[in-house]
Amino acid sequence: MSRSYAIAKRILDVVVVLLVLGLTWPLLIVLYVLARRSTGGSGLFAQDRAGREGRIFRLYKFRTMRADHVHDPDPAVVITPDHGAVTRVGRFLRTHKLDELPQVLNVLKGEMSLVGPRPTVPEQVAEYDDFQHRRLAAPPGITGLAQINGDTGLTWDERIEWDVYYVERRSFWMDLRILLATPVVLVRPAGERVRRLHEAHPDEADRPRRPADE
Repeated sequence: MSRSYAIAKRILDVVVVLLVLGLTWPLLIVLYVLARRSTGGSGLFAQDRAGREGRIFRLYKFRTMRADHVHDPDPAVVITPDHGAVTRVGRFLRTHKLDELPQVLNVLKGEMSLVGPRPTVPEQVAEYDDFQHRRLAAPPGITGLAQINGDTGLTWDERIEWDVYYVERRSFWMDLRILLATPVVLVRPAGERVRRLHEAHPDEADRPRRPADE
């Protein structure tokens, strides 16, 4: 990542986050109160995640699941809005991605960026192979190529492929396009969001995915 890109990316992050906080702070307070009352715990959920190069930081989200729920670190386990431990308020927050809003604090702290691979828990990172480990070369993000191309509608491996594709081709203009596409994608039905890497970029179909194939 070039120094000029890193500077431009950081400026974009800070400017957008300050605008979001300035425009939505009353909404954030309301969502925090609703999350706290509906889950029986703190309105904020904090969890250790692995960021760039595997550095550990505390990620923030609005709590959407009952406070007594034990999280499963298995990446194959996808928590959907209709999961039994997700509250009614939590279902709304998850469906509209509002539970991710507190991560603007992580962006301000420099632990995350607006755009990048989603940060995963350290237990997952410990199991990464060489291909998967490439996604850690970029700062983690609130949104990214995997999110605008299907998110949980994609398999875990498909999301990794989108993340690695982003890491290897990232630019300021790609970040801007992803940011602009995110709200547009979120208003579409979930079934219409899924787009796989080899479908969007046929030239990637024969690209090696794992060290054993290289």
